Amino acid sequence: MGVEVVSFGCRLNTYESAVMKREAEAAGLGEDGRGAIVFNTCAVTAEAVRQARQQIRKARRENPDARIVVTGCAAQTEPGRFAEMAEVDAVLGNGEKLVSGSYARLPDFGVSAEEKIRVNDIMSVTETASHMIDAIEGRSRAIVQIQNGCDHRCTFCIIPYGRGNSRSVPMGAVVDQMQRLVAAGYHEVVLSGVDMTSWGADLPGAPTLGRLVQTILARVPELKRLRLSSIDSIEADAALVEAVASEKRFMPHLHLSLQAGDDMILKRMKRRHGRADSIRFCAEIREKRPDIVFGADIIAGFPTETEAMFENSLSIVAECGLTYLHVFPFSPRAGTPAARMPQLEKAVIKHRAARLRAAGEAAHAAHLARLVGSRQSLLVEREGLGRAENFTLCRIDAGLPGEIVDAILTGVADGMAIARPADAGRECPAPSAEGTKDGHG
Repeated sequence: MGVEVVSFGCRLNTYESAVMKREAEAAGLGEDGRGAIVFNTCAVTAEAVRQARQQIRKARRENPDARIVVTGCAAQTEPGRFAEMAEVDAVLGNGEKLVSGSYARLPDFGVSAEEKIRVNDIMSVTETASHMIDAIEGRSRAIVQIQNGCDHRCTFCIIPYGRGNSRSVPMGAVVDQMQRLVAAGYHEVVLSGVDMTSWGADLPGAPTLGRLVQTILARVPELKRLRLSSIDSIEADAALVEAVASEKRFMPHLHLSLQAGDDMILKRMKRRHGRADSIRFCAEIREKRPDIVFGADIIAGFPTETEAMFENSLSIVAECGLTYLHVFPFSPRAGTPAARMPQLEKAVIKHRAARLRAAGEAAHAAHLARLVGSRQSLLVEREGLGRAENFTLCRIDAGLPGEIVDAILTGVADGMAIARPADAGRECPAPSAEGTKDGHG
């Protein structure tokens, strides 16, 4: 069986899961014939924690002899809750999960809950090591972690207590990794982090995210497509805006951490922007880059949210011209200020989340309809599916994972665009297994 890693939550977890698998295997975990399953958990909502616990129980039923290790943000913030599960053999913190030695020193079977826990104070971590790995997410794209942790304390968010304070990977290490990935055949790379726009504040000279993006594009000219996982729009610096506006290799898609569209709710969330800031940012970027497409995170049913306040969040979908909506029904997380605020009824939260999702689905449908007849450059993610530069998912019967295909969008079905190869045909060879670590991509 070896080592299997089950990842929950964000793209950064996906990246780190690849590193964890490498480090666990280097430590010899799973070589005893019983195998090992490592759960990389998410703590952003109570539902994410519930799903992880459910999957752990299922894994134990299906693999009675395997060692089960739990780590990630939920393990960092609630180690005792997982250690008390009979199905779990060990609990590692976020600081420990990326270190090979952590997997070599796991406790024996049958120990107490306290002895299972290997979780240190995440706030004591002051650096983000360059845990570079050469290939993840199938064979279509790679992710590079440039930052970890968060210095902000939004009232609803447990993540700083799972990830610690903000730490940046030095620019040179990031550029070196980008060059290795391009040399291995990757055409698209996603920069990832917990609070991306804080990148560089802790480095000498305090470089900005925009400077990093411009440096990557200048020093890695062979890179065809660069993306960011998510940004806080109020902290976007001038150099980042310039890169979005002027560099065609920067993909025309930004996912924004908006969270709400009402000023009072934003204030109670302790966010650093107002409703007008979000609308103005989207308008300014769209003026500079007309083909830009925006996604956003929005929370439904935050404590004290009235119907009028919710309507402001609902209407910001149109005001900002959002296309991809990630809707989160509010979930109180123990230890956060928002958990102590007056809560809404669950039925109200559920209903508002459904209305937000419906608005998002309508906006996405309109976006797809506008694209019919257009010519797009698609990165094939897996057989039959490709992703346009503006992040539109397309069905196409051409290309291998990792190839870039020039295509015409001919219609819409099942919430995605339908495409056919254009006359220009395929571009760029796919990454080879020989050019990536362990043949994974």
